[in-house]
Amino acid sequence: MSERVRVLVISNRKGGAGKTTVSVNLACEFAASGQRVLLIDLDSQGHCAVGLGVKVNAGESTVHDMFTEPNWSILDCVRQTAVENVSLLPANTAFQHDRCGHDQQLLLRALSQDAVSEKFDLVIVDTPPSLDNLLLNALCAGTWVLVPYVPHPLSFEGVRQLVRVLFKIISEQNPTLKILGFLPMMVAGNVRQHRDINSQMTRQFGTLRVLGGIRTDIKLAEAFGHAKPVRDYAPKSRGAEDFSVLANLLTTLMEK
Repeated sequence: MSERVRVLVISNRKGGAGKTTVSVNLACEFAASGQRVLLIDLDSQGHCAVGLGVKVNAGESTVHDMFTEPNWSILDCVRQTAVENVSLLPANTAFQHDRCGHDQQLLLRALSQDAVSEKFDLVIVDTPPSLDNLLLNALCAGTWVLVPYVPHPLSFEGVRQLVRVLFKIISEQNPTLKILGFLPMMVAGNVRQHRDINSQMTRQFGTLRVLGGIRTDIKLAEAFGHAKPVRDYAPKSRGAEDFSVLANLLTTLMEK
């Protein structure tokens, strides 16, 4: 049996923290370095497909079929994207979260297949902000979790709520899961609240856990509008620079 594929979970209990922006752009950064990346969109908003220009028609297989179809197979649902080395397991935008059942190991079992580790080097999972079986499946399958947050008091509280969930998962179900770091999003160094919240994060979780942030950049939103990662849409922008730096940093952290 081959070694199970590595899984990076992108999560925050609060919506609007930039999870999908991080998921799509990190997937493309890692792919640019030669890794074969599978991006899984567990958030039923389905925005990963939007950011990569993948059209998902009604009735087509999605990752959410995992919770309702007994014969579901992960590789049957994988879609190729226009970005080399990036594949997408898209979301069902009509999926109702009360249908996700109680089995928290479904994704783990699906990703443990030899065929998955033979085809992909890294899986990135974009998660919903809800605390339900979708999020728990991602965390139970994860190797690492990266927590993006906006430097805002409500987002800080969302991070603290998520950390309580993470400690429970690590102690009871997935002891190998590691918190890779906390990532400030839409950072503006001249905004006092941003500095204050980031200082709180550092005091709460430690200097090494709070990563260099992604600066405010309209090019990140424009890139989604053009269905491209920011490295392709605006390669000289702040957003492209920040995600390149972040991917290099995470590569080093994941190799430890």
